[in-house]
Amino acid sequence: MFKVIRRSVGPASLSLLTFKVYASPKRDSPHKTSVKVNELSLYSVPEGQSKYVEEPRTQLEESISHLRHHCEPYTSWCQEMYSQTKPKMQSLVQWGLDSYEYLQNAPPGFFPRLGVIGFAGIVGLLLARGSKIKKLVYPPGFMGLAASLYYPQQAIVFVQVSGEKLYDWGLRGYIVVEDLWKENFQKPGNVKNSPGNK
Repeated sequence: MFKVIRRSVGPASLSLLTFKVYASPKRDSPHKTSVKVNELSLYSVPEGQSKYVEEPRTQLEESISHLRHHCEPYTSWCQEMYSQTKPKMQSLVQWGLDSYEYLQNAPPGFFPRLGVIGFAGIVGLLLARGSKIKKLVYPPGFMGLAASLYYPQQAIVFVQVSGEKLYDWGLRGYIVVEDLWKENFQKPGNVKNSPGNK
């Protein structure tokens, strides 16, 4: 059908020879019709009906399936928590990178101010010996006082915002206490307030 011409490149004494192969059709062979892909035996569909038979599960497969069934609520909970905490963690990492970049290019006088503010916090800890409430109040108070000396505009804004938040929290607490008072002590059938129980 095809005549193969072979040419070798390089001396014959070498063990590695490279060949170029050229194929050309024979001119004296009769022309045959081409064979379709579905006529090849490789692609022929076997006759008869095939039936899927499931193999019986082994003990290892059964135990893994049992373990997966019991762990499924925990894994779904973990995936849900991961999807909820991923944006928060990304923002926290971004904040850390921004803080690191800010500290690398800090404005002049930033580190001495930071040292004074930190020292004020340590003084607050030393003065708050003995009481847990003092330990919660003194260090942040002294640090806030030292920071307000260096950054007065930011301190004013912080005091205004925190004052509004404290007022809002106090109002909410007052409403909750008032509702509890009305539910527990001002019912008409309450035994403590009934007039016949004096």
